Amino acid sequence: MYKINTNYQKLPGSYLFSTIAKKVNAYTAAHPDKQIIRLGIGDVTQPIAPAIIEAMHKAVDEMGRAETFHGYAPDLGYEFLRSAIVEHDYKTRGCDIAADEIFVSDGAKSDSANIQELFAQDNRIAVCDPVYPVYVDSNVMAGRTGTYDPATEMWSDVIYMPCTMENGFVPQLPKETPDLIYLCLPNNPTGTTITKDQLQTWVDYANRVGAVIIYDAAYEAYISEQDVAHSIYECEGAKTCAIELKSFSKNAGFTGVRLGYAVVPKELKCGDVSLHDMWARRHGTKFNGAPYIVQRAGEAVYSEAGRAQLKEQVAYYMENAGAIKNGLKEAGYTVFGGVNAPYIWLKTPENMTSWDFFDYLLENANVVGTPGAGFGPSGEGYFRLTAFGSRENTLAALARIRKL
Repeated sequence: MYKINTNYQKLPGSYLFSTIAKKVNAYTAAHPDKQIIRLGIGDVTQPIAPAIIEAMHKAVDEMGRAETFHGYAPDLGYEFLRSAIVEHDYKTRGCDIAADEIFVSDGAKSDSANIQELFAQDNRIAVCDPVYPVYVDSNVMAGRTGTYDPATEMWSDVIYMPCTMENGFVPQLPKETPDLIYLCLPNNPTGTTITKDQLQTWVDYANRVGAVIIYDAAYEAYISEQDVAHSIYECEGAKTCAIELKSFSKNAGFTGVRLGYAVVPKELKCGDVSLHDMWARRHGTKFNGAPYIVQRAGEAVYSEAGRAQLKEQVAYYMENAGAIKNGLKEAGYTVFGGVNAPYIWLKTPENMTSWDFFDYLLENANVVGTPGAGFGPSGEGYFRLTAFGSRENTLAALARIRKL
């Protein structure tokens, strides 16, 4: 008789955004006349930029001719894309990253869940609280988190780093020593980040205690402040302690196209064992590469026209963020984020729980957001709104909320 991976049975409830979708679908079925505005899931709404569409059309045509047809992609990704990444994401920022240290994938979500496979089951993880739920859930599936306490909504073997209003939503170095440290900066869901000097402190700490930082930089394109690093490799010593994950979803609108990459430096070793070589082996065994058409689209992201067009899209979303943030402040809400990330993090009114406020907004304003509690216990009493909606829907949702 076969056996299952019982770690899946430890997961409490459904994945956060699946739960939200079920609640919204149920409400919509019961109230078909209501127009729902969705500012919950971080999905983009602007169409893919013209320069990228042009590159995709060209690549499609190539796939229709025998002499330019492409089958399986190279393990690490096509050289043309990896070289463009090196030139624009790293060399321009003074980071010494080689093309063969970049592993092209179908997105940062996949990489953030899969990267834990490189590490032994008894490694202890440290996560910001609140934070993107995939980090914890993927480690639950791997059997690395211990037992779950429903009362505290915490796992016994996870080191939580509370990010609260009192500390400016900035993680502090943990009192217990972790083996793996997950940092998402700018942070999802709080929208806050740290300075380059503060990030250097984390790099120094990881090197000192022998930990690896899993650095999720999916929102770096939205950074507006000068003293915030766009890559952890801007910090001295990061190549011996950090793996960086990047996504094309938020900066280029690839949520439905799927493209990302991981950087695993060759200097990152456990004793004599290279994590770069391990990830290359895993990548080659379990992944057949992002499609050629998609990788050509990724290359166009770095073209002169592509960069100009995407700069406009990022500005569009950040104008939405500014409108939401300022409008909610004027309405009396306590609001954070919206400066270096397209997320607004607000304190729920009148001591409502996160899920109570979710229901309240859905029923009374027909607006969907994301309950903070879904991102970790310290998210209770907070709520996330995304700036990725259209301008029309963003302003309409804001008007509805302000009338409550």
